[in-house]
Amino acid sequence: MQTKHLASLLTLGMALTTIPVMPSHAQEAKIPTLYQLQNPQIKVTYSTTSFTGKPLLDYKDRQQTLHFSGDEIRTTETEIGQLVTVTIRRTVDTGSTTFSLLLPAVNLGQRNEAKIETKGIVTINRFSPIPAFNQGQTQTYIVTPLSGTAKAVVF
Repeated sequence: MQTKHLASLLTLGMALTTIPVMPSHAQEAKIPTLYQLQNPQIKVTYSTTSFTGKPLLDYKDRQQTLHFSGDEIRTTETEIGQLVTVTIRRTVDTGSTTFSLLLPAVNLGQRNEAKIETKGIVTINRFSPIPAFNQGQTQTYIVTPLSGTAKAVVF
């Protein structure tokens, strides 16, 4: 009977030695707080926080330069990354235009900076005060590749 007990303890001990254990010197994943992305048409800078504690997003295209902060910036976690959205054009009777930045998961590890590639999505939201004109597809998209850096910055 003691042989059975000894054999089960030996099996348990061997099983426990195969469980990976994180070394005590290992660090947690370092997440970026500042993204600087661009292409020839668009330049975007997004910080998840700032000195005031609010997120900031600067958007620049060929026609306009816009600055957003706090509640003007909407974030949504999705399976394909974090979606960061701002309204870049608003009209009373024809709809609005939004810009969404798709941020991939980035683990900076021991570094403070990593190069990333992602997409910017301009959504044109069509609207008419005449209900009959609001039929069919009311959103169209322009997807633009962006590249740049993700950094860990302390504010």
